[in-house]
Amino acid sequence: MGSFLSSLVTPPPAADDPNCAVVAAHSKATYDEQWAAAKSSGKLMVIDFSASWCGPCRFIEPAFKEMASKYTDVAFVKIDVDELADVARTWKVEAMPTFVLAKGGKEVSRVVGAKKDELERKIGMFRSSSSY
Repeated sequence: MGSFLSSLVTPPPAADDPNCAVVAAHSKATYDEQWAAAKSSGKLMVIDFSASWCGPCRFIEPAFKEMASKYTDVAFVKIDVDELADVARTWKVEAMPTFVLAKGGKEVSRVVGAKKDELERKIGMFRSSSSY
């Protein structure tokens, strides 16, 4: 019931916008598909673990969307920890937002908290590096 009430007050995540470069994974199948594609292509994947009730998550969302538009050679995926708790547990997410940067099927870095500058710096570093 709480999520129903919050949906009346909180606008839906902007990542659900079909014109957005961020893929909102609402199912394990969608996440698995994105993960497999990024892993096989060798490109950097940035996973945003967030929650609809998390203030800092909503605060950084516009910046995350902006980065997704700017770095088109990087896969950006948004996961609601309440929807895909198993995926969040797999990545050992303990706080929101947590941004996991993965390349070649392995985690290469993570940013915990709404730290826009640190996230953008790490994206720039790992998207262009072939060795990590």
